Amino acid sequence: MSSAVTSRDHDETTATLVQYLSRRLGVDTVEISDLSLPKAGFSNETILGRAVWADRAGAHSRDFVLRIQPTGHQLFVTPDAIRQAQVVSSLAGHVPVPTVWLTEADPAVFGAPFYLMDRSYGRVPPDVPTFHKKGWVADLPEPQQRLVHENGMRELVRLHGIADLAPFQFLDTPGDGATALERYVRHIHGWYEWCAPVRVHAPEVIDRAMQYALTEMPTDDSATIVWGDARMGNIMFGDDLSVAAMFDWEGATLGPPEIDVAWWVLFDEFLCESRGATRLPGIAGRQEFFAKYEELSGRSLRNIDYYSVLGGLVLSIINSRLADLLVKSGATEPAMAAKFVTWVTDITTRHLDALG
Repeated sequence: MSSAVTSRDHDETTATLVQYLSRRLGVDTVEISDLSLPKAGFSNETILGRAVWADRAGAHSRDFVLRIQPTGHQLFVTPDAIRQAQVVSSLAGHVPVPTVWLTEADPAVFGAPFYLMDRSYGRVPPDVPTFHKKGWVADLPEPQQRLVHENGMRELVRLHGIADLAPFQFLDTPGDGATALERYVRHIHGWYEWCAPVRVHAPEVIDRAMQYALTEMPTDDSATIVWGDARMGNIMFGDDLSVAAMFDWEGATLGPPEIDVAWWVLFDEFLCESRGATRLPGIAGRQEFFAKYEELSGRSLRNIDYYSVLGGLVLSIINSRLADLLVKSGATEPAMAAKFVTWVTDITTRHLDALG
């Protein structure tokens, strides 16, 4: 299996989009402009552009994001672009998400299934360099830092508060298990085994966390919509610091909301304290975040230490795979790639040690 990131030709991509959209829209031609092919990531390939066409109803223009399912360099065991599009479409009207425009399951067009959604505009807190060190969030005064952070938290609470889960049953993790949590943890165990060849950095910590996740699983039959990658870097904010859009739903599932809450805090620690950065004064730390979530949701968090270890396990698995892909693609040196794992395993070790 190749780990190289797909590289696409600008003109060829434009021509393919013109042909495809003309057919799907039932028009003679579509003009594609402002096409941008950012350096591809490892969870989805993303292409930006604008489509202009005319039909009997008049002239139309849409700024779009094209997301293509990865082939050969995926982080996830079974990447599924069509499922991602279904998640986003189902969440419309509940939380701020882009409008999904078209989906295409046939891999003949771009070599893999894909979907197009309307492009959102705003600002996203950067991961590199961490927003705790540099960027538009760091440049805000403390009260506005707090506002932007709490606005993100409010949308997370809104997501977890969706009461009618009937349209979201497709999110439930398949497999054996009496509860959504048990099915989710079993899925993580399968992912852990799939990544065995790349678990080479601090493998003893990852093994220990996996064993803990299996043997100390709480009896928790709660089920809400779980984002799976709840964090500041997956939120776009408008000029007024409100949430304009929430992105990256590859890991969405059903389960206890603590999965997301612990993940948010873990990822923030990964971007801040693990890198030796000083936390921005307006960005809540671990205990403050938990308390604010409980205040906003009106719900007490349960077994949060367990979910902190579970989050550390998942991020360690993801970063083990990412480290391998980065090295094989020549994107970074082995020593730097290893840090992506050990920064997480160091946090996870602290949580495990605290639990005895």
